[in-house]
Amino acid sequence: MDDLEKGILIMFDESGALDDDLKKQAKLYCNSIKEKPSICRLCIEKLCFSNLVQVQFWCLQTLHEVIRTRYLTMTPDERHMIRGSVFSIVCLEDKNLTRVLEGPAFIKNKLAQVLITLIYFDYPLVWSSVFVDFFPHLNKGNVVIDMFCRVLNALDDELISLDYPRTQEELTVASRIKDAMRQQCVSQIVRAWYDIVSMYRNSDQELCTSVLDSMRRYISWIDIGLIVNDAFIPLLFDLILVGSLSDQLRGAAVRCLSAVVSKRMEPQSKLSLLQSLHISRVVRLVTENDDAELVSDVAALLTGYAVEALDCFKRINSEDAKGISMELLSEVLPSIFYVMKNFEVDSTFNIIQFLSGYVSILKSFSPLREKQLLHLGQILEVILVLIRYNQAYRANLDVMDKIGKEEEDRMVEFRKDLFVLLRTVGRVAPDVTQMFIRNSLASAVSRSSNSNVEEVEGALSLLYALGESISEEAMKTGSGLLSELVLMLLSTKFPCHSNRPVALVYLETVTRYVKFIQDNTQYIPMVLAAFLDERGIHHSNINVSRRASYLFMRVVKLLKMKLVPFIETILQSLQDTVAQFTIMNYTAEELSGSEDGSHIFEAIGLLIGTEDVQPEKQSDYLSSLLSPLCQQVEALLINAKLLNVEEANAKIAVIQQIIMAINSLSKGFSERLVTASRPAIGLMFKQTLDVLLRVLVTFPKVEPLRNKVTSFIHRMVDTLGASVFPYLPKALEQLLEEIEPKQMVCFLLLLNQLICKFNTLVRDILEQIFPAVAERIFSVIPRNGLPSTGPDAITEEVRELQELQRTLYTFLHVITTHDLSPVFLVPKCKAYLDPVMQLLLFSSCNHKDILVRKACVQIFIRLIKDWCAQPYEEKVPGFRSFVIEAFATNCCFYSVLDRSFEFHDANTFVLFGEIVLAQKVMYEKFGDDFLVHFVSKGLSSAQCPQDLAEQYRQKLQSGDLKALKSFYQSVVENLRLQQNGSLVFR
Repeated sequence: MDDLEKGILIMFDESGALDDDLKKQAKLYCNSIKEKPSICRLCIEKLCFSNLVQVQFWCLQTLHEVIRTRYLTMTPDERHMIRGSVFSIVCLEDKNLTRVLEGPAFIKNKLAQVLITLIYFDYPLVWSSVFVDFFPHLNKGNVVIDMFCRVLNALDDELISLDYPRTQEELTVASRIKDAMRQQCVSQIVRAWYDIVSMYRNSDQELCTSVLDSMRRYISWIDIGLIVNDAFIPLLFDLILVGSLSDQLRGAAVRCLSAVVSKRMEPQSKLSLLQSLHISRVVRLVTENDDAELVSDVAALLTGYAVEALDCFKRINSEDAKGISMELLSEVLPSIFYVMKNFEVDSTFNIIQFLSGYVSILKSFSPLREKQLLHLGQILEVILVLIRYNQAYRANLDVMDKIGKEEEDRMVEFRKDLFVLLRTVGRVAPDVTQMFIRNSLASAVSRSSNSNVEEVEGALSLLYALGESISEEAMKTGSGLLSELVLMLLSTKFPCHSNRPVALVYLETVTRYVKFIQDNTQYIPMVLAAFLDERGIHHSNINVSRRASYLFMRVVKLLKMKLVPFIETILQSLQDTVAQFTIMNYTAEELSGSEDGSHIFEAIGLLIGTEDVQPEKQSDYLSSLLSPLCQQVEALLINAKLLNVEEANAKIAVIQQIIMAINSLSKGFSERLVTASRPAIGLMFKQTLDVLLRVLVTFPKVEPLRNKVTSFIHRMVDTLGASVFPYLPKALEQLLEEIEPKQMVCFLLLLNQLICKFNTLVRDILEQIFPAVAERIFSVIPRNGLPSTGPDAITEEVRELQELQRTLYTFLHVITTHDLSPVFLVPKCKAYLDPVMQLLLFSSCNHKDILVRKACVQIFIRLIKDWCAQPYEEKVPGFRSFVIEAFATNCCFYSVLDRSFEFHDANTFVLFGEIVLAQKVMYEKFGDDFLVHFVSKGLSSAQCPQDLAEQYRQKLQSGDLKALKSFYQSVVENLRLQQNGSLVFR
């Protein structure tokens, strides 16, 4: 071995025994050899004489790289030498060159790639005979024939196939090569394919398989008459139908027929082609062959055939031709259905898409023919088979482990197209669809064991999916077999109901069809039983039980009034479920902070919160629920501060659960009921609020508890209305106690709710708490806002502060727009007026969120109107000059003049409208004081022409806001053109 061969072996060594530095040195040495002018000759010599596979691969890889990058700069003699040498190796012109062609497949594929790179540059203008020169060498046997196939495959992969993204240059070259081949050699290539397959079909079936796989790639762009003739088509069918041949060869012939079927052509020609194939000859293969790959290939052929027949039906206007298309479809559909029901095939997605297209075509038939109805029934059978889970995953899906979760996610995605197909069939043939689902359910019920879990789940899933396409009117009236289906659903207790997927889809399906119950109240007891017995809320699986609670709440929302006579029954059935929230078992895992299951309290609240319930009973119902829960909270708070961390966490988890339950319960009660018609109910909620506020005293720093209590206060504001006022000072005081700045977001949201609901009624409360709120916020947010940071620099802490700042802007906006700006002026709040104004000014000019800037400008507009109601009035000393000198100049002029202010952006243009409105309001309140300062310090300082400044003055004085906005935009754009670069912000 010479140094180059040693270097190549070291570079490709994978034993792990060689040092990395040595491998790097070897790579550097080999790369330096690549730069030599004689590298191509050197590589060809090595290919001729080296038996080392690594050396052969490196030489071929280097040849490919050098030809691709340097070929056009070589001399004609060098290029001729390379072409001749590579072609000699490919065609075995010298028997001493067999070492490459007898090497592994990846060496031969790389050699083919090198030859294709030469064809890329030289065919047909320089090297027009490359393909023709190949033919005489094919008689050398399978080695050269195999290489011939690899070259054709490489040509398709590297240049012709559109399965890979191509540059425009590659598309042009491919077109040039295909045109030349069509004129020169395609017919000879096809003849060679035919001769090779005919000659070697019994002696070398693997070689014939390679030939047919190459041929398949070319059928899409060569003359179809070269294949579809009395010679080739019979040969292909003969290969397919002779059982003694290998399944690989038969599959390759099937794939060639698929390419023939998919060939693009005029619909009438395509229809004639499809008829001529007599495709029924291959349909028996799907039932007589157990090779999955061959069956999959046949299924793809039949599907492609059916797709083309359907396309002919759509594109041809002749009724006779349409009839032929439907006959051809009918010929292959049974086999497609059989394959879909009995095999897993790669073309499943394509088949589903075809079936959807076929069913859509049937919408135009009225009435449907018997054969078409039969096809629809078979399509439903296919859907039912495909949506069934594999029994092997039954245990995983029941316990919902990692494997079960992955399988469920996969099936949810897989079922989407199938359910679309189901609903399409349901619209075309509703009676057929409903009858099929009824029979499927009946068949599943007829079995008495747990062996049919997947069958039951599949049938129920069909019924559930069908419900999405049924109109509300049809649902309510139970048209067709719908009423029978719902009755069957409600009255059936499946043997496998303990299985999680079955139980869940059953409850989801009952919920989907509950609208039928609205007008058929006789079935209400059956609905209640489904949710309240072991099929639903009392199911042994906790996940099913909790989902049942949520779904039951949805059912109650829909049937609310109809359920009043059953309240006693419902409450009695739920007694044990409700009691779980008051059991003092702090270490129970099911109570470890989980809030699932609280929907049952919302359902109860919706039931007992209606005015159709008698007042006395309503009070009793609510008291029986609230009293134990409140007592539980009071008991948990006793000596809670003395507990260790583990015990305290257990109590906190239970309290969280209880607060969530009470919160959910209260959702069923309206403000009118608890404050006007039945104040006794309101009193109970006030007492409950009083108890829950003590939680903040005992656990002031536990954020989850603070959030739960805050959420309940939100709820009580909506429920109790103004009667909640006596409790607000204490509630807000306790929430503010030891509050962290980042926790202020929730607090501000509560204040926003109070202001929006009660307006100026909360002024006294706001005056009391505003100083504490401002103190905490401005301790973490500077008056010039938070500094801008890139996406990579945003930490969780920065994100929390940004959220707090956004909420603060909303809070200030809510105050000013609800006539509460006087709050800023009371003595205890006045100290924070300057930081508030500075923050608003800075943000109105600089904040990266345009919506925030708009809100800040709107705040200024409102404050100007509030504090400067009369011209030259000075309600707030210094505010007038601050607005004219700082806000008007910086926000209304310089921030707009900056090129980052993009007029084409919709939000920015809305902000611009607010800025122009602010100028109009300032002129109305401040008159010429504003106008003179704005023109002299703003427009004139930016070298605005005097005539434009004068026109601005006139537009402003006219009071026409739309005209002012349009003119001011043109002023800004003209000034930008005068400025070379952005103005320095002042």
